[in-house]
Amino acid sequence: MSNLNTATPIEVIEIESGEENKTIDTCVGVWNALSELGADRKSLMINLGGGVVTDLGGFVACTFKRGIKYINVPTSLLAMVDASVGGKTGVDLGALKNQIGVINSGDMVLIDTAFLDTLPQNHLKSGFAEMLKHGLIYNLKYWNKLIDLSKLTMNDLDELIYESVIIKKDIVTKDPLETNERKHLNFGHTLGHAIESYFLSEDNKEELLHGEAIAIGMILECYLSAELLKFPKEDLEHINLVIKKMFRTVDIKPSDYDPIIELLKYDKKNEHGNINFVLLEAIGKPKIDCIVDNELIFKAFEYYKNNLELENN
Repeated sequence: MSNLNTATPIEVIEIESGEENKTIDTCVGVWNALSELGADRKSLMINLGGGVVTDLGGFVACTFKRGIKYINVPTSLLAMVDASVGGKTGVDLGALKNQIGVINSGDMVLIDTAFLDTLPQNHLKSGFAEMLKHGLIYNLKYWNKLIDLSKLTMNDLDELIYESVIIKKDIVTKDPLETNERKHLNFGHTLGHAIESYFLSEDNKEELLHGEAIAIGMILECYLSAELLKFPKEDLEHINLVIKKMFRTVDIKPSDYDPIIELLKYDKKNEHGNINFVLLEAIGKPKIDCIVDNELIFKAFEYYKNNLELENN
């Protein structure tokens, strides 16, 4: 970005990569850098990077001098179809995901899929999990397009990325402050975020990419949907198969269940002490504010675990 042809001075501020650096401490470093560089309320912040950069950079911009303009230039698939679109900005509080932040859509999102040419396959898959979520909450036609992909190639992805962005934009435009329909975008994230936070905080666990955790969350929450909302069992098995073919199966042990469930109490959708899930009545028909008891969550984990055991036999 420092080579842009402009009469306006450009300064580059770099941060360390990784979810573990999406913290207030990193924000303080960027705020100090902006102050030392003489940034003012007419300055523009360009967030060039993946989801950590667009989340944190947007929050920094919204809070520096009570708000300066910013644009997002996402470089990962996850950021293109999810993190950079919709105006959610923020940072983690310890291992708890996105506890501090504001909603502000910024001034522009510039998506250039050429950035994906150098993205590792596991990061492509991480972003693709959010696209699968869009299919499950929005309509069967888009879901079927996604699962027809035999592998992630850029020729296929260009059109589908555009569709995912339009789906998210449509939902966010109708409900920018997440009072109703925008909650649909949290499908797979209630348990997915708790799993991601747990694996981030435990020294003996391998850190999961966001999409890897959300993929698990979608399987678990499809199981809950089948138990509570009569979501078709054949669709549950189909979705389970699709996700398992694309994502590695993670060994979640029974001893992990309680600490993961304990993390659910920090979920942002909770109200009056209730843990609110987004579940599915059918593909393309989500239902918000579903309350699930812990016993059923244990059964969902056992369903996931039993599939792992079948694979290993």
